[in-house]
Amino acid sequence: MHDKTISIILAGGVGARLHPLTAERAKPAVPFGGRYRIIDFTLSNCLHSELRRILVLTQYKSQSLQKHLRDAWSIFNSELGEYITPVPPQMRTGESWYSGTADAIYQNLYLLERSGAEYALILSGDHIYRMDYAAMLQHHYDSGAELTLACLTVDVEQAKSFGVVTVDATDKIVSFHEKPEDPRTIPGDPNHVLASMGVYVFSMKLLTELLHEDHSGDSGHDFGKDIIPSMVGKHRVNAYRFGGASGRVTADQYWRDVGTIDAYYEANMDLLQPLPAIDLYQGDWPIRTYEGQHPPARSVHGRSGHEAEIVNCMLASGTLIVGGTLRHAILFPNVRVEDGAVVENSLLFEGVTVGEGAQLRRCIIDKHVAVPAGERIGFDPICDAKRFTVSDSGITVIPKGYRFASLA
Repeated sequence: MHDKTISIILAGGVGARLHPLTAERAKPAVPFGGRYRIIDFTLSNCLHSELRRILVLTQYKSQSLQKHLRDAWSIFNSELGEYITPVPPQMRTGESWYSGTADAIYQNLYLLERSGAEYALILSGDHIYRMDYAAMLQHHYDSGAELTLACLTVDVEQAKSFGVVTVDATDKIVSFHEKPEDPRTIPGDPNHVLASMGVYVFSMKLLTELLHEDHSGDSGHDFGKDIIPSMVGKHRVNAYRFGGASGRVTADQYWRDVGTIDAYYEANMDLLQPLPAIDLYQGDWPIRTYEGQHPPARSVHGRSGHEAEIVNCMLASGTLIVGGTLRHAILFPNVRVEDGAVVENSLLFEGVTVGEGAQLRRCIIDKHVAVPAGERIGFDPICDAKRFTVSDSGITVIPKGYRFASLA
């Protein structure tokens, strides 16, 4: 199946709810988990599922994403028909940028048709999960479906963020409602709904027909709002249960939309649990990324003679802890924490330095920020909000390259 499939990753969203982390980068390019970018999870799933023809549809603030694709993912052999190709809007079908998920693919139908693929796997570049797409593709083929949706069970309170489906005894989808106010729950389970993950397998011929119809009609040009609801009852649309026994990946059933600061923060903190909900340590399913040439992480005595204290942390290469204290923190490459500094429940992106005696709590600090000695952040949300973004749950976010007045 993999040699008959082309994969399309939608990676052009604005990511406004992740601001300021998306002030200078696309959402899929936001760093995650000490060394990765968000899109690495979807691309690694493709790699391990033996999918070697991948289009990445980019749009907003795509330079960081395109650089990452070049540095980390220039791994396929074009002479064998393999590629990971970023595709910006080219206005081939009009004078607009991509105006919806379906329009983004419609504008690039010529690439799909030219590929000769029989199936299209449509993915999002901004979710954290591991999945064997090959098993889903085989399920699509075996079931005779024209469209297969990957689905997972979520709490009914979360339904307003998803497309909610109901199925019959054979997992044929009989209804689909995008972000419903009054969702239909799973029969016999009033506390949960079956939700779409935004992972679709289309038979190529039907996808082409549907996109032409959608383009010529009065539509929002979106899969969840327009294309899929119009298919239910007219075409064979099936659900594929995420995290089941099929597929080679460990069935951890972890899937997160990290579309807000709080969701992004919690997904990172999930990695610090004693038994993390997502298994990054499955040897035959590693998450690939770009790894710079940095020295090993190290902790040393500070000038005061205090030893570095590190409790339940993830430290990327190049980090240097000089007598500081870290508790429940994730440090990206080349972070330096000076003597007497305390960092708790925080994420420090690449190149951050924390001065002597500074105290950070529940912070996300973007790249190349120097926190002055003695600075306190995360203790007074009202004061912090005058300078920085503070999320609904009280996470303080310091933007990339921010210069403190004392260091200006």
